[in-house]
Amino acid sequence: MAMTMHVDIVSAEAEIFSGTAEMVFASAEMGDMGILPLHTPVLTKLKAGEVRVIKPGGEEEFYYVSGGMLEVQPHTVTVLADTAVRAKDIDEAAAIEAKQQAEQALKDKKSDMDYTQAEKQMAEAVAQLQALQRLRKQAGSRH
Repeated sequence: MAMTMHVDIVSAEAEIFSGTAEMVFASAEMGDMGILPLHTPVLTKLKAGEVRVIKPGGEEEFYYVSGGMLEVQPHTVTVLADTAVRAKDIDEAAAIEAKQQAEQALKDKKSDMDYTQAEKQMAEAVAQLQALQRLRKQAGSRH
């Protein structure tokens, strides 16, 4: 039997996931991380992106986080996200629209503030769409 660790993914609104996992992947500020049980303790910022949880038995679950903090302890991983959504619950049309609006704002470049906000919105929309694509790709490989 493979070693496991406890994983919690929470946002300001709700607890999204709480359970055991064999491995967790997350998009940290300094690069992507793969976390196994007994990992060295780490506290780092998360960037907008995907968190992937591999549950006992190999089942994978995908989540989108807009940023936040990741705490890793030898037997526990905690994701404290600004916003967290199961990838299957992402509204693709809204993400595409947000990406298009951000692209337009980046073209307009009215002010530094608008540009910074547009870049953030663009990163979040792209990360949401990537999480959806991975979920679909993974679901397609099962059939």
